Amino acid sequence: MKVFYQQKFYVIKKDSLILLLNYDFKRMDKESLFLIDIDKILQDKAQKYYKYIPKFAISYLKRIAHQDELNEFLKKVEGKKGVDFLESCVSFLDMDLEVEGLDEIPNDKLYTFVSNHPLGGQDGVALGYILGEKYNGNVKYLVNDLLMNLQGLAPLCIPINKTGQQSRDFPRMVEAGFSSENQLIMFPAGLCSRRIDGVIQDLPWSKTFITKSVEHQRDVVPIHFGGRNSYFFYNLSTICKFLGIKFNIAMLYLADEMLKNRHKSFRVVVGKPIPWKMFDNSKKPQEWAQEVRKIVYQLNK
Repeated sequence: MKVFYQQKFYVIKKDSLILLLNYDFKRMDKESLFLIDIDKILQDKAQKYYKYIPKFAISYLKRIAHQDELNEFLKKVEGKKGVDFLESCVSFLDMDLEVEGLDEIPNDKLYTFVSNHPLGGQDGVALGYILGEKYNGNVKYLVNDLLMNLQGLAPLCIPINKTGQQSRDFPRMVEAGFSSENQLIMFPAGLCSRRIDGVIQDLPWSKTFITKSVEHQRDVVPIHFGGRNSYFFYNLSTICKFLGIKFNIAMLYLADEMLKNRHKSFRVVVGKPIPWKMFDNSKKPQEWAQEVRKIVYQLNK
């Protein structure tokens, strides 16, 4: 990979992949190689109706999930972990990254890096790779625990689960992340961006990064990642919301969206660190979270 300065920009020419999908994975052997398995997903999530699902519908889901293509990639990168895994992911899609402002962030402090989440794929792997290179692999994502199924990504993940039996572990895992000696990467919106009031933007941000950054005296670094998914993706999300469909159907298309975004350029703007002392009692933590969200989108201007 070539990285060079150009008017305070890192220009990175590489490919990129990350499976930030709420897919289940199939253990291929006792060494825990997991592959996308649409049949298993449907059996687990729609047990009562699985036998009524037409085979052509299952084939369609496998195609839009790019099951065969992504599973072939996962087999090829078996054994690679952490930033090395991300570098292999970066070689899967042809993506140009222009990174501005990263050279102004010191290397001798611990930060909470927070970003908008426009794509649900490239943005995650790109930020992990960029910051992982800068901080010699000492980075962690706070992510859904399903991503622990990806062996290569697992060393960079702090698994959190707000629902189900593991919900009681959520505060403990978040605390472990902020207490660590790693730079933290968070997407406070949780889900990738949607169309809101006619504009592609994040959902309201969670306050966790504010409260924990103050508690652990970590300055917050805002990042804006430029990019968007297709009109189809946003229209589908809107229709599902209108119909009251709780299952996140749009998530099934994230792999397809990810591959549609091959061979594209993305601009990443890293803002100046926001001192943790700024988040005082003049606003509630939830309000401060939305203020940082505004700062992130102002970076794009």
